[in-house]
Amino acid sequence: MGKVTGFMEFERLNEHYEEPQKRVKHYKEFVMTLSDDEAKTQGARCMDCGIPFCNSGCPVNNIIPDFNDLVYQQDWKNAIDVLHSTNNFPEFTGRICPAPCEAACTLGINEAPVGIKSIEHAIIDKAWANDWVKPQIAKQKTGKKIAIVGSGPGQGHTSRKTGPQSQGAQPRAPRGRAAQPPKSSLLSERHRRGRRDQTSRLG
Repeated sequence: MGKVTGFMEFERLNEHYEEPQKRVKHYKEFVMTLSDDEAKTQGARCMDCGIPFCNSGCPVNNIIPDFNDLVYQQDWKNAIDVLHSTNNFPEFTGRICPAPCEAACTLGINEAPVGIKSIEHAIIDKAWANDWVKPQIAKQKTGKKIAIVGSGPGQGHTSRKTGPQSQGAQPRAPRGRAAQPPKSSLLSERHRRGRRDQTSRLG
């Protein structure tokens, strides 16, 4: 994977950050994606491991050595296809994931690990720039609906797996039972009752 001797020739290169004096003036991203050449060099550091522990270190089991090699070859289109085969939202994980894959990287035993997260970030940004990210609409719908409780990336992941008809679904109470008010509402009511009882005793 990558260049056979790349891990001996190249050092790890971390992503750059915009100067604090500049980034406090806007709400845009301040992490700078690696350039094509920088990403290629980082992909070259990926070793031809007998057992790529980065795969098991990744919570979504990304096929990391494969897309590292494709980035080294500058085959960005296939790199995003490999990345999307296991990861629905690399635009999130390439930015906010704590990167346990890098902690599992074999190179990390005695050198700085491969910059897997920065490579993933570069792949998805390249895919958006080239309009390669397309909605994957189900060819056949079941007609069934589900309710998704919560929000954030987890809800989006579930929505994508179950189909667009699930988005916007509202949770419902079981049959024969009235929907219960939130716990915070019950606590607030108890607090008000306690205040009224205390006031009546003082009066």
